[in-house]
Order: sequence, then structure tokens, then C-alpha cells
Amino acid sequence: MLAAQFMALLDVFIVNVAAPTMGTELHASGAQLQLVVAGYAITYSVLLITGARLGERFGHGRVHLAGLALFTGASLACGLAQSATGLIAFRLVQGAGSAVMIPQVLSLIQRNFTGEARMKALGAYSAVLAVGAAAGQVVGGVLVSADLFGTGWRPVFLVNVPVGLVLLVLGTRVLLPGDRPTPRDRARGLDLPGLVLLGAAVSLCTVPLVLGQEEDWPLWSWLSMAAAAILFALFCGYESGLARRGGAPLITPSVLRHPGTGLAAFRIMAVMAVNGGFLFVLTLYVQGSLGYSPLRAGLSFAPTAVVFGVVGLTWRRWPASWQRLLTPAGFLITALAALGVGLVLKDGGEGGIALYAAYAGVGVGLALAFSPTLTGALATVPPRHAADASGLLATVAQLGQLIGVAGFGTLFLNRLESLGPSEAYTSAEALWACMFALAGTAAVGAVSGLVLRRR
Repeated sequence: MLAAQFMALLDVFIVNVAAPTMGTELHASGAQLQLVVAGYAITYSVLLITGARLGERFGHGRVHLAGLALFTGASLACGLAQSATGLIAFRLVQGAGSAVMIPQVLSLIQRNFTGEARMKALGAYSAVLAVGAAAGQVVGGVLVSADLFGTGWRPVFLVNVPVGLVLLVLGTRVLLPGDRPTPRDRARGLDLPGLVLLGAAVSLCTVPLVLGQEEDWPLWSWLSMAAAAILFALFCGYESGLARRGGAPLITPSVLRHPGTGLAAFRIMAVMAVNGGFLFVLTLYVQGSLGYSPLRAGLSFAPTAVVFGVVGLTWRRWPASWQRLLTPAGFLITALAALGVGLVLKDGGEGGIALYAAYAGVGVGLALAFSPTLTGALATVPPRHAADASGLLATVAQLGQLIGVAGFGTLFLNRLESLGPSEAYTSAEALWACMFALAGTAAVGAVSGLVLRRR
């Protein structure tokens, strides 16, 4: 199951590196590139909790394999897509497959491990996240640069097909623990009204963020975002009412009331927004303005991902007196490192060793902001709330990624357009504006504990 998690994560970062090449070969606009990256996150984030609930009702192993099959088939369709529109549609399906497949990993960890064993299992989970991020950047660059059989960017999706088929064969031969749902689990509803409300709210917020800049922010884009806010409020009210009536809401209020869960959810969303925006914007900039090949672009981000992995695997061994300060310190380091990236690239140069040091600083900061937050939140959740907690935190992580790509990507593209078409994808000033905004978001994450913990 961790191998499938690795494949899904690899796909996210591979697509980041391949995005500029896709844009060229498919004649895709900047907004369409954002939708290729963010479309996956839209269905993934909206359906994650439902995916976790399906695992409870029908067995985590069976549901995991069903999601794996859907993900593998959608990957094949993405690799064969003939237009940007078709690719976006298949990415939505691919995200749905991940939403069914991935929640089962954390749910099984929560249900089958306790104490130190759970901490070690969560450490293995975090290690997969880190290695997948590092490998995705490098493998994406290798596959796009190799241009296998003249297929360009297509192998970044097609590589999932043989891996997925092998995992499907192996998965049918593995008896997963705890794979017999109880009558209580089978009886829990899927909360389809809540799913529709949340999906509509996320879509109405995301689409204008992605398309508004290209359409010069028409009236419909503002009306859409206002409608999203209204639907989200209705979603919250409906979920609370359903819980009071003894139903099974998509997001259980008791999980949100668990000590530290609300703060953890906010911090995970913030760190993933910074991560998603940072990688998307820098990928467009270094391949467009600096002229990097996809391989060089992927390798240039390796310090961020490798350092993330090292810190993510070792932070628990650091002095106990440091543990409470790790998350806010991580956000502050991320803010300073993002400003460093903007400063060293502000003059239009390549930055040299200082740039790679700043990249490594981003990796340290993101790891300290993310890993202790996720581990601390999940390590104390009761097993009966395992699926809901796993789905909630995974959902906010994907929503953060989605907001980062849509929000910071739009800021970058908007700044480029304001500088004139002759400077498209070449402006260090646009990059500096994004790095400043990313640093500000990280700073908010650093002080969030002071406000939310007090409340």
C-alpha cells in the first residue's frame, strides 16, 4: 500500500516538472496548465473523506485495489490524451482514483498500530512522502528529457501503468489486516449531500482562481467565489445538523474538537499551499526564464526534497525540549528561505550556490512544519475516529496544494501579463512577488498556534 502511495505522490511531482513541455506540445494556456496540475487535486481533495468512508464500509483492502485500478486506467488515458481539455478531464478521474486508494493507507496505520509502533508506521509513511517528492522531480525530468520514442511528456503518465498492474496482481495475493468491516462500519452512510456541497464549494472557488486572470476577472468569477463562500457555510451548517441528528457527516465535528486537530488542519493546509505554489511557480520560471531543461529543473529541486526527507526521518530524535518549537520554527525557516530564493533570482541570474542553499532551507522548513504536525495530530486520535481523522487531514493537505497552485500560480501569471506579452515567462519581478507572498503565508503558519491554541 505504501508502494501505491509512492506512485500517486510521484505522479504529482512528475507532472509539475513536465507542465511546461505539456503546454508547448498541447498548445495549452497558462490556465489550462494550472488545471492539469490542480484538476487532480480538486477531485482528490473533495472525495478523500468519502474514500475513507468506503474503506470502512467495504474493507480497506478491497477499496484500495479498486482505487488503484481506477488510477492505473486513468494514467493510461492521460498518457494517450490528444488535447489539453482531454488531459484535464482524465486528470480529474485520476484524482478520483487516488481519493479512493490513498486514505486506506493512513486508516490501516491508525487501526492496526498503537504507541511507538504507530509512530514508526507514521514515520515510514512520512518517508514515502519525502522520497516520492524527491524521486518525482528527478524521474519527471529524466522521462521528459529522454523523449522516449518521440513521446515527449507522455511517459510521465504511462510509467504508472506497469507499476499499477504489478501492484494490482500483488495486492490480490496479500491479506491485509483488519479488512473485515464491522456491522457498525457498514451501517455508516456516505453523506452524499455533504459531498455535493463540499464539491460545489471547492469547484466554485478554484475555477475562477485559475481562469479569472486569463479572462480578465469578469463578473462571473467574483460571483462564483461569493457563491463558494455561501456553499461552504451551508456545508458547515449541514454537517453540524447531521451530527446532532445522529447521522454520519462527511467531517465529524467531534474529530475537529479533538485537542489540536483544528490547529493541525490549518497548519497542514498552509504548508501544502506553500509547497504547491513554490514548486509550480519555480518550475515555470526556471524552464521558461532561465531556460533549464526538464531534467535540470527536476534536479535543481532535489535539495528541497532530499533535505525534507532527512529532516522528516530524524526530527523525533532531536532533544525533547525542542519538539514544541519545531513547527513554528519550520514555518519561519520556510519564510526566510522563500525570500532568499526570490532575492538571489531577482536580478534575472541563475543564483549559483546560494540558490541551492535557499532550496535546502525550504526543504528544512517544510519538513519541520509538516512532519511533527501530522504525526502529533494522528498519534493521539482514537481508533474509532481513524478514518475520519485520516480523511480530514489528507483532505486539507490536498486543498492546501490546490490553493497553492491556483492562488500563487495566478499571481505569477497575472504579474507576467501586467509586464507585457514580450516578457512572458521571463520576469524575475513576477517571481519575486510570488516568493514574497509565499513567505507571508509561511509567517501566518508560524503564528497560527498562538491564536488557535488560545481559542
